[in-house]
Amino acid sequence: MLGALLIFGPQRLPDIGRGLGRTITEFRRGFQGLSDTVTGELQDAPPSQTPAPVAHAPAAPTAPASGNFCIQCGSPNPAEARFCGQCGAALPS
Repeated sequence: MLGALLIFGPQRLPDIGRGLGRTITEFRRGFQGLSDTVTGELQDAPPSQTPAPVAHAPAAPTAPASGNFCIQCGSPNPAEARFCGQCGAALPS
């Protein structure tokens, strides 16, 4: 601020400040107009034809199945396991 005062002088500093304020205001208005245009275009655009998500089969178990199946995801787990290796749910006792 002091540098601007020394360079431009006290008489021109208010004019420069006003001009800077107008420039910032015009920039904001232009940016807002652009933002409104893009938002309007996105709302008017037809929905994209993306395919529905495909459910994937659970991964093959890493431990041999022993009859200790998970209630939540159905994955087989070792007999001594307390939690499901696939989803982390507590296994029945």
